[in-house]
Amino acid sequence: MNTANQTITVKTSILASLEHVWHIWTSPSHIVKWNAASDDWHTTKAENDVRVGGSSFSRMEAKDGSFGFDFRATYTEVSRLKQLNSTLEDGRKVWVTFEFDGTQTHLSQVFEPESENTLELQQFGWQAILNNFKKYTESRQVISYQIAINAPVEHVYKCMIAEDTYKSWTAVFNPTSYYQGSWDKGAAIKFLGTDENGDTGGMISRIAENRLNQFISIEHLGMILKGVEITSGPEVEQWAGGLENYTFETINNQTVVTATLDSNEEFAAYFAETWPNALAKLKQICEN
Repeated sequence: MNTANQTITVKTSILASLEHVWHIWTSPSHIVKWNAASDDWHTTKAENDVRVGGSSFSRMEAKDGSFGFDFRATYTEVSRLKQLNSTLEDGRKVWVTFEFDGTQTHLSQVFEPESENTLELQQFGWQAILNNFKKYTESRQVISYQIAINAPVEHVYKCMIAEDTYKSWTAVFNPTSYYQGSWDKGAAIKFLGTDENGDTGGMISRIAENRLNQFISIEHLGMILKGVEITSGPEVEQWAGGLENYTFETINNQTVVTATLDSNEEFAAYFAETWPNALAKLKQICEN
């Protein structure tokens, strides 16, 4: 089959923000959960270095163990929240675009086909993966809270993450709240506190993105229960890979802070009560 100069296009529209869609598309902890064309296949491992010259890798296997293969590509163009272009190991090109219309994020994937399978079969398989991505992404509940603070954005950004002021505004969640680690992009960080019995608990996370005075993205990887780190199993399965994002914007001489986070029904009521109070405490700290 001659596939020279041919391309195949698959598309979907997702009821989610660009940030949410981009993260789930690029985060290995999410990729392993949606990257399959059917229920009898799964992705057992994923790696992703999202930069020009960086590589992506996924290991796809039949669940019965009968077959598996590696899928590798190198990024040739990366425009955050807009475009991801790459070249596969066999030289074929893939173009992925993201566009938000105010309600939905439209994702288009164009690729050069291989020569072993029919064009129809390849389009069906890639579209099935994209449909699985849409289903998974829309199942991840996202909630958002916002507050306007009468202070410069540089001051608000610093107050949010500085050790002493962080303890103050997050005391709303736990009076003993603190963190260990770094806020640098890619760094490991733990968010900790003690319960009424004196046991240490909290979250194991990493800083997925940190743009000075603009944006912070925290990816949660596991939890700590009674001092024990847990990164797999039913306790963390539903939310591992979840995001906690902070956006800082200057609007009408105020700093508007928007906190957006993955959630589920179990924590919805708790977040609805605590997050507005936590942001109100941050506002008080910044304005005093």
